Amino acid sequence: MDRTGADFFGVVKQIEEKLKANPVPLQIPIGAEAEFEGVIDLIERKAITWVEDEKLGTKYQFSPIPKELLEVTEEWREKLIEAVAESDDELLERFFEDRDSISVEEFMAVTRKAVISGKIIPVMCGAAFKNKGVQRLLDTVTELLPSPLDIGDIKGQSLDGTEVIIRKPSSEEPLSALAFKIATDPYVGRLAFMRVYSGVLKAGSYVFNARTGKKERISRLYQMHANKQIPKDEILAGDICAAVGFKDIRTGDTLSIEKYPIVLESMTFPDPVIGIAIEPKTQKDLDKLGTALYKLAEEDPTFRIATDDETGQTVISGMGELHLEILIDRLKREFNVECNQGQPQVTYKEAITSEIVHREVFKKQSGGRGKFADIQIRIMPADEGVVGLQFVDEVKGGNIPKEFIPSVEKGFKNAMKNGPLAGYQLDSLKVVLFDGSFHAVDSDQLSFEIAGRQAFKAAAPKAKPILLEPIMAAEIITPEEYMGDIISDLNRRRGVIEGMDDKLGVKIIKSKVPLAEKFGYVTVLRTLSSGRATSSMIFSHYQEVPQGIAKTVIENIKGKSE
Repeated sequence: MDRTGADFFGVVKQIEEKLKANPVPLQIPIGAEAEFEGVIDLIERKAITWVEDEKLGTKYQFSPIPKELLEVTEEWREKLIEAVAESDDELLERFFEDRDSISVEEFMAVTRKAVISGKIIPVMCGAAFKNKGVQRLLDTVTELLPSPLDIGDIKGQSLDGTEVIIRKPSSEEPLSALAFKIATDPYVGRLAFMRVYSGVLKAGSYVFNARTGKKERISRLYQMHANKQIPKDEILAGDICAAVGFKDIRTGDTLSIEKYPIVLESMTFPDPVIGIAIEPKTQKDLDKLGTALYKLAEEDPTFRIATDDETGQTVISGMGELHLEILIDRLKREFNVECNQGQPQVTYKEAITSEIVHREVFKKQSGGRGKFADIQIRIMPADEGVVGLQFVDEVKGGNIPKEFIPSVEKGFKNAMKNGPLAGYQLDSLKVVLFDGSFHAVDSDQLSFEIAGRQAFKAAAPKAKPILLEPIMAAEIITPEEYMGDIISDLNRRRGVIEGMDDKLGVKIIKSKVPLAEKFGYVTVLRTLSSGRATSSMIFSHYQEVPQGIAKTVIENIKGKSE
């Protein structure tokens, strides 16, 4: 509420109109922007103000509601009671008969039911600066939001994914926990933040990691309070903790007991869309850089590190310019590694657009046992919605022994990492293996894997390959007078305008723009709008690059490798 342009009732209206929700304020603000003084609690009919000279905002006082706000307080209190009473017939009757007979405790109990069922969305206000309103927010979280018992049983799957497993949110059940974040602490090392859904997690115990199929020892457990760590011997169902002493736990891993394994729903992370080459400013920082990057990649599943085979450069990839800027800043602040960085590079992908039939024979004779594999394949674009390699085995009559067929698939899977146009990865591909032959002595798994790789290299260039580029969904908020300049600039960047909205006197432009055209856009946008417009973007999809631009990109890549 202390921000410029803060409008509490305007935001409540937006929640209703844009999110189609049922927002119900539990508080209204006293003042706004620089005049924001405190809040009025509509349930208890009290004004809450904070002591101004106290930095952390821990001291606050209750006082009568200011006279000028009595009328608006009663108006919103009526709306609150009405909205809550609608979900409870008994309370609704008493509301019409004698509304003052409803106690605060009764009212909160009914409000809690309405919140948990999703009938109402409680709205509060405050200011993060000096923690104004934070105490009441936390009290309300405790009073109104669901506990694990309100949510009910947890659904998971067996290790092979064939069976649904139910776990009750109870400490009597077998252990199931989900690691939702990995962090590096300068004092205790790597921390795995995890939520225990059932059972009890004990310090010094062994847990089973469903992803790796191995046991992990959890040496210590902490309950985290901001930057304070409170050691715990055990964590019960429903609680969140941080664990230390593990070897290989990643974000999204399910931990359980080996005797009763379970796989909880994990998080899916998009592939990086932008990469930059980095190098340490001094040679002595080379080892430190490697260690620091490894720690950052452990924490952030959308951050990747690779070494360019042609140039030997270290390339870091992420979800956007800002993402990589923050990571480079963290290298400097947390790990004391200063880096030089190259120009951002778009992570293109490749695809094929037509079907090709190909026969590949791999023969090698060098004294003694040789190598032999013969495969006949059809390659084509994958079926809609399929990501990765779609491999179909149509070999009949044992022309290729069953044990060699996975090797052919492995060969194609590896070959897809380097596309035929410019060496970019293929996002999807369908391969049908329909015939072939083998030699009783010379054929082995490696021969068929090599045959698969060579078949891809020979057939893919003939299947009309195309280059794909990441397209971003961009949203720009601008005053109306700059809209024309911004739209013409987006058109110049190959952007497609998808819609425009009005909001509190500003225009919201929604568009899809290729990532390659968005580098440095924030600076351009500031110039076009005298610093008044803002933009945000998220990855949308991959799309074919126009022919002229694709030709330039491919020539640049081939020029570098030569």
